Amino acid sequence: MAFNKRIKIKSLLESDFVGQEVTLMGWVRTKRSNKNVSFVALNDGSTINNYQVVADPNIIEEEILKRITTGACIKITGQIVDSQGAGQNSEIAASKIEILGDADPEKYPLQPKKHSLEFLREIAHLRMRTNTFGAVFRVRHALAFAVHKYFNDKGFFYIHTPIITASDAEGAGETFKVTTLDIKNPPLTEEGKIDYKEDFFERETNLTVSGQLEGELAAMALAEIYTFGPTFRAENSNTTRHLAEFWMIEPEMAFYDAEDNQDLAEDFLQSVIGYALEHCKDDLAFLDKRAAEEEQSKKADQRSELGLLERLQFVTDNKFERITYTEAVEILRNSTPNKKKKFQYLIKDWGVDLQSEHERYLVEKHFKKPVILTDYPKEIKSFYMRLNEDGKTVAAMDILFPGIGEIVGGSQREERLENLTARMEEMNIPQEEMWWYLDTRRFGATPHAGFGLGFERLVQFVTGMGNIRDVIAFPRTPGNAEF
Repeated sequence: MAFNKRIKIKSLLESDFVGQEVTLMGWVRTKRSNKNVSFVALNDGSTINNYQVVADPNIIEEEILKRITTGACIKITGQIVDSQGAGQNSEIAASKIEILGDADPEKYPLQPKKHSLEFLREIAHLRMRTNTFGAVFRVRHALAFAVHKYFNDKGFFYIHTPIITASDAEGAGETFKVTTLDIKNPPLTEEGKIDYKEDFFERETNLTVSGQLEGELAAMALAEIYTFGPTFRAENSNTTRHLAEFWMIEPEMAFYDAEDNQDLAEDFLQSVIGYALEHCKDDLAFLDKRAAEEEQSKKADQRSELGLLERLQFVTDNKFERITYTEAVEILRNSTPNKKKKFQYLIKDWGVDLQSEHERYLVEKHFKKPVILTDYPKEIKSFYMRLNEDGKTVAAMDILFPGIGEIVGGSQREERLENLTARMEEMNIPQEEMWWYLDTRRFGATPHAGFGLGFERLVQFVTGMGNIRDVIAFPRTPGNAEF
């Protein structure tokens, strides 16, 4: 069948093949016919653009033409000719068509009409065949490639941190347990508790919530590393912002302080988004139009002032504003929506955790540029963040974007053993279980820093999709592990 000799539609549209005989393969999006000819819109996944196939019933037998239905997979051999219609410069005049896979039009759920995103989630095994999801997953690929390219070009080393771990990096306790024990009849200790000594790892284990702590160990030898892998949170949350399984990008750098960390994160975000803008023009143009249509269905006060492409340029073209948490609280406390009680969560006192509405106000209304917030109260941040000289704040940073609020969280790490153990005591984190982590402070400690970026949040921002479940191929959420 000479599959390897097919031409991709993306290549056809980017080069001049007129006069050449080629072979195309793909899935039928639409077919329209009259007495003299059939026109088939073909898509092979290489681009959002379809390619027109012209099938003459005097050349292509009627039985084959009948089987060319929406969703069917076909192979076309023919000559590329100048297109007579609008929309594209060339088309293929079919000399031979083979049906690779039929699609019963009475049963195929994706018809040439607009389907809701909710419906498409129910058929996630087919939704990548739509324009919207084809575009989303091509952009997702480009962003993933851009992440690896950025860090590789900077001399970072890619580390695979464990998926199964005995630690809970965030201390939140919302983890998925990993066990080989018989859950109906587990072995018990004399005290009547589950005897994990009988388990595969001879201790309690869970799926990782973060690769950061192990990443720090690698940075203490290789200096600059990054992780990019799956993480898991057993948070019973059914919102548009949460997944139970998602991918995290976590660079960790020795010899970096808080300012170095901010510089890297800003440059990284601008670089990977710039890569998508350069390499995903057709897909982003489609998603920009789609996002604009979605905005029209929202209430006027909920609409974004910027279109999708404008939001992306907003990030790549503006130097990020850097302010402390304390400065941010003052701005928010004195803001019009706070004074007029328009915020759902009013800002009264220093020390409160900022909500998405506050973060978006700072970015979209006050500064009108991305914001890096620094120096948060230690009480609302993790144990591993470096204590500042004031004894009240830590060298944390969050990066805030338009539309979604926080997209990156990071800090300079606490390298001083006595400070770190004091914080662990304050937060009831058992030091004996973290002996390996504390060893990095005992032997050759150095200032170091890092940050975490939820990859799906980045993809969501770049594609303009409103629900995080629509930027990962097979979302895992409470009550849903289909496909």
